[in-house]
Amino acid sequence: MSAQLLPIEFGDLEQFAEKWCLADETQRYDQRLGSTMPDMQRFYDAISARAEDALTYCDKFSIDDMPEDAKNLMYLLYSMIQVSFPIEVWRQPRIPDTGSASLTCVIEPAL
Repeated sequence: MSAQLLPIEFGDLEQFAEKWCLADETQRYDQRLGSTMPDMQRFYDAISARAEDALTYCDKFSIDDMPEDAKNLMYLLYSMIQVSFPIEVWRQPRIPDTGSASLTCVIEPAL
């Protein structure tokens, strides 16, 4: 495993960091489509249990002056959002009845 990506307080989430700390939405979408439902469920259960703590931690920093480990934690939260509908609603990685349609994000949120 590579160097620690998350703040030490979130060491329990480190097992998901390499796979889910992704800086852009297209990467997160592709990761979702390439993941199994059991893998996404394990990730979702772990991060959603710590989401409020993670938000509180990230809120301590200005978006323009956020340390790298806090950015990675924020990216992990973004990935939680990306897998929330497949886990909570669709029970599959893809949006139902979309065939081969795909999503390409052309503008990312400012960071």
